[in-house]
Amino acid sequence: MTMNFDPFRELDRLAGSLLGTTGPRSMPMDLYRTGDHYVLDVDLPGIDPGSVDIDVDGSVLTIRAERTLGAPEGSQWLTRERQPGSFVRQLTLGEGLDAARITAGYDNGVLSVTIPVKESAKPRKIAVTVGGGREQLAVGAGSAEE
Repeated sequence: MTMNFDPFRELDRLAGSLLGTTGPRSMPMDLYRTGDHYVLDVDLPGIDPGSVDIDVDGSVLTIRAERTLGAPEGSQWLTRERQPGSFVRQLTLGEGLDAARITAGYDNGVLSVTIPVKESAKPRKIAVTVGGGREQLAVGAGSAEE
């Protein structure tokens, strides 16, 4: 089994535990486009879905979540690597996105946010007429017919 050790992350964790830093943490995410919408998948393992708050203010999408961890009364922690606390992620939405139709779901520790593209921003085909619509192009024949 390979173990990855990041000394900077470990120093941040130690400094935070010694200094009592409890600021919001970021959350890993993937963003991709499929068809006429974008999908944002955010890893939130161990989060109560009821603690997730998503809002849009202007063009800023904000995701907030809380993780609370407890141990049975009378227990003594031997190690505690899963950190409780607040998680926050903000994204700026482009003009071509329909913020009024954003939807979200939570399954197996992953929050999926679907962001539709506005109708006006979708690609569309433009019909071409020749001579005010009186002539048609003969495709492949090399001449026009009336």
